[in-house]
Amino acid sequence: MSEHFTVGDHVSWNSEAGRVSGTITKVHTRDFDYKGHTRRASEDEPQYEITSDKTDHVAAHKGSVLTKLSDGGG
Repeated sequence: MSEHFTVGDHVSWNSEAGRVSGTITKVHTRDFDYKGHTRRASEDEPQYEITSDKTDHVAAHKGSVLTKLSDGGG
């Protein structure tokens, strides 16, 4: 089971462009539609919508790929 995060947590993850950081804006605990695709989520394995710090891009990721950053990072 992956770590659970909450709205407002500052996290980072690896992307094609390198390490990216952002703030969690939504927590999904049920399957949801994201950019035309069904993303699987559950109470045990939630998915998170994260707004990038540097752009307004929104990404959806499982907790297993996220790292929580200390406050003041970014």
